[in-house]
Amino acid sequence: MTIFEAIRHDHDIQRDLLDKLVETSGDTKERTKLFKKVKQELEVHANAEERHFYKPLISTDMMQEHSRHGIAEHHEIDELIAKLEDTEQDSSAWLKIAKDLKHKVEHHLEDEEHTFFQLAGKTLSETQKSELAKSYSNYMKEHR
Repeated sequence: MTIFEAIRHDHDIQRDLLDKLVETSGDTKERTKLFKKVKQELEVHANAEERHFYKPLISTDMMQEHSRHGIAEHHEIDELIAKLEDTEQDSSAWLKIAKDLKHKVEHHLEDEEHTFFQLAGKTLSETQKSELAKSYSNYMKEHR
């Protein structure tokens, strides 16, 4: 498995969770449970990705700007999660922010999968791709 396959697998989990989250309504157990899962998944994934994907790439000229952009988007996602935590779950504002979060995450995942992965693929050796997948996957297992 390569780092790209490992990350894409987790992206699919995020897409699925976010689809389900925006279908919830009101201050329900289901919404609370899904939001907890989304929050945990996004936080652990961002940390794993920054350590085991962005960090090894940020030192290369071609990838530096892309890596910084990706990390900046992780912070924007964190801010939306914090906003959701500070908003009443049964207010219409909560669902609007949840939809903004879904949109932001999906944009970020598209960016990574369609631009970042291609460039990183040219930068990393086959050995690096599989070693990063191992370290990334181990981190996810430990912290998920």
